[in-house]
Amino acid sequence: MQAYLARIHCYNGAYNAIVSMVDDDQAVRAADEADEELAKGRYRGWMHGMPHAVKDLANAKGFPTVKGSPLLVGSVAEEDDLFISRIREAGAIFIGKTNTPEFGYGSQSYNPVFGPVRNAYDPRKTSGGSSGGAAVGLATQMLPSADGSDMMGSLRNPAAFNNVIGFRPSQERIPRHPTADSFTQQLATGGPMGRNVEDTIRLLHIMAGPDQRDPLTRTDEIPDYEAFQPKSLEGLKIGWLGNYDGYLAMEVGVLEVCERSLKGLADQGVEVEPCAPEFDMGRLWQTWLTFRHWSALWVREHYEDPATRRQLKPEVVWEHEGGLEVTGTQLFDAGIARSEWYAALLALFEKYDVLALPSAQVFPFTAEVHWPKSIDSREMDTYHRWMEVVIGGTLSGLPVAALPAGFNDVGLPMGMQFIGRMGKDVELLEFAMAYEQATDYLDRRPVLRESL
Repeated sequence: MQAYLARIHCYNGAYNAIVSMVDDDQAVRAADEADEELAKGRYRGWMHGMPHAVKDLANAKGFPTVKGSPLLVGSVAEEDDLFISRIREAGAIFIGKTNTPEFGYGSQSYNPVFGPVRNAYDPRKTSGGSSGGAAVGLATQMLPSADGSDMMGSLRNPAAFNNVIGFRPSQERIPRHPTADSFTQQLATGGPMGRNVEDTIRLLHIMAGPDQRDPLTRTDEIPDYEAFQPKSLEGLKIGWLGNYDGYLAMEVGVLEVCERSLKGLADQGVEVEPCAPEFDMGRLWQTWLTFRHWSALWVREHYEDPATRRQLKPEVVWEHEGGLEVTGTQLFDAGIARSEWYAALLALFEKYDVLALPSAQVFPFTAEVHWPKSIDSREMDTYHRWMEVVIGGTLSGLPVAALPAGFNDVGLPMGMQFIGRMGKDVELLEFAMAYEQATDYLDRRPVLRESL
């Protein structure tokens, strides 16, 4: 505990990953209590005595849940969210929260309450988001592990930008509780992040598992880490989705970094082949907009009061106003499109074991820029169009492992999304174990700064 606190005090001022911290004395007392439990023969599990900061979109009892919004300053959670309670029960000592964008909107972790999270490899750049604080806390070794969540790449994008691992599990692998809508809102999920695959698996084991309070939760269990074995790469087939045959704009170098990594896998016996789903990608984007707008109707309480509406992030207002215009017919059509997209990916899995594409369309950009307005001369027409690459994984509900892919010429990281079959999280993570053994990207740690 003392070692992590010292590291936080040394580097967090520059990177701004961890917020709402407890006093050092309180954290050290909790560590002493954890030691006393061990002395009495009580071992809570893998996280016993580990410092942990909860993503500031989730509730941790006794801690503020600010979500980067001025509207929530001063709020304190009365209960843990379900998967947070599991982390607590596993012995973690909560020391604070990890910084996020306002209400988690946008893959750039800035907000008017705490300010921006800065990239571990270049603090002049963005951390990505929305699990930006979580990823940077890991990459700077201010945290040993981190929970996150993912709707539009919020585990995948910051993992890529900070050379760590994020895992978006199969739909309903991690139960959602409490939630106002237990049946229809199925875009977001909690998930683990780690500095290596083993830590990611161990945290997933803690967070996942059925609970009757979530009626759609998966009933199969994630086994202990010791049950996992690296998958053999010999003869494994990867379908390379790339930029969807030119549909997605990509910054120069993104595809090249990823393809170089895939070539290294080919040298290990992996068969890599370009492929494309039989689906209109423009239709997929419109499907995404419909669901995304619809999911923002929770903002109504703040939106209908002019005083609080003025304090909302413009992108949040735009999403909510879009939700007000969504019709029943549009939702019906979007549900059909989402189902057909899932079927299109299933057809690819008849030939390939894993599907792959970049985790982002750009490398980390300047932290003062809210979002890229263009990519390779192509205009981005919304605040999140530059992250369109992640919506396929979200809308499919399939498990996605976000793994490091290497660095560009100026040392900025990039990652790849590896998509597996529904419910086959263990198989995908065993591939991730083999990928980690076959590559050395995680060995390249950032050179940290104590100030900007």
